[in-house]
Amino acid sequence: MVKIKTIAVGILQTNCHIIIHEATHKAIIVDPGEEGERIIQFLEDLSAVPQLIINTHGHGDHIGANSVIKEKYNVPIAIHQLDSIMLENPEVNLSAACGFPIVSPPADRLLEDGDEIELEDEIIKALHTPGHSPGGISLYLKPHLFPGDVLFKDSVGRTDFPGCSHERLVESIQNKIMTLPDDTIVYPGHGPSTSIGAERRNNPFLCGII
Repeated sequence: MVKIKTIAVGILQTNCHIIIHEATHKAIIVDPGEEGERIIQFLEDLSAVPQLIINTHGHGDHIGANSVIKEKYNVPIAIHQLDSIMLENPEVNLSAACGFPIVSPPADRLLEDGDEIELEDEIIKALHTPGHSPGGISLYLKPHLFPGDVLFKDSVGRTDFPGCSHERLVESIQNKIMTLPDDTIVYPGHGPSTSIGAERRNNPFLCGII
């Protein structure tokens, strides 16, 4: 069994999700975007024992606290291979254009579609869901989904950044996300949680594509 805890950080209120194994308190940190010291305090308050950082994609608002957390806990960083270049390049991760260049340590593990990440007896599956970025991934641990910035409550991810593709975003949502059960709980990169069923019924951006 796992429990999910979320803290919104930074100017863009990026959701940093903590997946905690209830029996051991071992934890995976998903998208530590900014405010590393605040995330560390959040982890301490939860008695969480970090094992891994996973970035759903490489944009600056999702990787900004990688350095601080890696230094504190000596944990590896995982990201899809196509977004790995973003970690160390502020131009590519878009943070330079925003006036606060972010450089993360390099990836320790490069993920591919279908890769499995172990958290004790739980298995998290990496689904390659490009569109918002070339190497965007969604993390599926039944009944939980962490889609990064691919899918939001009543919305979908932006595709007007370099490396984005609306067509690929639609394909990702159709083929990887909306094939999941309706009771799947969705924890987006920004904003409130939702469910696959709720988005199937209510998301105006999905009309005509699912």
